Amino acid sequence: MKLFIKNMISHCSQLMVTNKLNEIGLNPKGISRGEIELSEKIGSTQKNLIKIALKKIGLDVLEDKRQILIEKIKNSVIEMIYFVTDRPDTNYSDFISEKVDYEYSYVSNLFSKETGLTIQQYIILLKVERAKELIMYDDLNLKEISYSLHYSSVPHFCSQFKKVTGMTPSVFKSLKDKNRYQLEDVIHQTDNVAALVE
Repeated sequence: MKLFIKNMISHCSQLMVTNKLNEIGLNPKGISRGEIELSEKIGSTQKNLIKIALKKIGLDVLEDKRQILIEKIKNSVIEMIYFVTDRPDTNYSDFISEKVDYEYSYVSNLFSKETGLTIQQYIILLKVERAKELIMYDDLNLKEISYSLHYSSVPHFCSQFKKVTGMTPSVFKSLKDKNRYQLEDVIHQTDNVAALVE
């Protein structure tokens, strides 16, 4: 049996979920970004216990099919931006379509309807958040950051960064207070989104 969990993105959150499940006597067969696979079906009582346990660590069990699909789309975008180190062989739409096992036109329309953002806008927001993180680490130069985030050029990267943040990557790097949105909250950032163009 599979359960779908909202905002279970990081390895740390997966470990916390595993611990919570163990506390209520369940041993998951597998855990991945956004999903828990249990070895057997559970009843409504156990499901409620899981919901309560996960709520304590800021996570929710998803039951609505559309919301599950939206979460799968978000997780595939996160995988592309945070975990795929080589340039993908396919474009973003093919990658997402393959991951969620639906036609891209369908998931694109659903995502826009449910979130108020296009998938492309969401990708840009996450890429900029990842760029902020990489700039703060100070291990890579702008060319390397641009390449790692699959931009066609440094000027393209800098242009998108400025459209979203209102400042260039260099100005951002010089700031003492480098605020970074929580990954889960990026979807709620709507300032400048309408102006974003790939």
